[in-house]
Amino acid sequence: MIDLSICIPTLNASAYLRSCLVSIRAQPGLSWLETSSDESSQHSVDTPDANKRLTAEVIVVDNASTDDTLDMLAVEFPAARLVKNSRNLGFTRPVNQALQVSQGRYMLLLNPDTIVLPGAINALVDYMETHPEVGICGPKVLNRDGTLQKACKRGVSRPWAAFSYFSGLSALFPRSKFFGGYLLNYLDEDEIHEVDGISGSCMLIRRSVLDQVGFLDEVFFAYQEDADYCFQVKKAGWKVVYLPVAQIIHFGGQGGSRAQPYKSIFEWHRSYYLYYRKNLASDYFFLFNWFYYGLMGVKLLISLVANALRSNKYAGPRRS
Repeated sequence: MIDLSICIPTLNASAYLRSCLVSIRAQPGLSWLETSSDESSQHSVDTPDANKRLTAEVIVVDNASTDDTLDMLAVEFPAARLVKNSRNLGFTRPVNQALQVSQGRYMLLLNPDTIVLPGAINALVDYMETHPEVGICGPKVLNRDGTLQKACKRGVSRPWAAFSYFSGLSALFPRSKFFGGYLLNYLDEDEIHEVDGISGSCMLIRRSVLDQVGFLDEVFFAYQEDADYCFQVKKAGWKVVYLPVAQIIHFGGQGGSRAQPYKSIFEWHRSYYLYYRKNLASDYFFLFNWFYYGLMGVKLLISLVANALRSNKYAGPRRS
């Protein structure tokens, strides 16, 4: 059985995808396998060194790119397995398409606008191998300037945690547990932590978790699908872990789910609403829920109006 299936959805991100695949190919101890059409035989290609430890397949799901993505893959990365869509299906559905054909003991969900730093993949898999109670593991995610993308370790976005985040209170008091329940800023970013959620830009999932919990919920177009899946996995009894020794760079907003700015803004708010209604609403009185939904609607309207007034139109929220 293949050790690892790397699942990458993409849309018009040829240059970023190339850099991502180069970083995968350069991973020490990783043997990239080419799967034949009947999936019954594989042979190793693009092996960075002779002391390989992990066998991996790469599955790229293309959301009808109009740039040179397909040509680039055919010429430079023929070992990558390609799934082609006729239109933009967002992020969650293409991820599920890749998971459905994956063969690995572990599945790594990866955005195309990422660079996997040396040793990150082995670190993630090694941790999972030695901690069988962990169902999902995620790395330390960095911005292009090396600063932390804080959404790579998250708590549950309950109303107070969400209010503290969106109001700026969590940023004003970064070490406060009271205000920092969403992004967990009070936790040391360089230490291993069990958390409630990690970033879907790079998420390692155990095969037995997929067998038990199932695929990602496609009601989420491109946002909060990672938080929802982590929530379901924890509810099923597994742990979710942030592992900072493994690191990636995530450029953000250049990946597989691009939509028009207004659609992106709508989908981002819709996803928060759906996440709350699905996972948290039953914990609160119905009148409070309707009040909370109203606040979400007000925030959506403010975001839409603010975007309309911008001279340079907002490209939409980026995926965490």
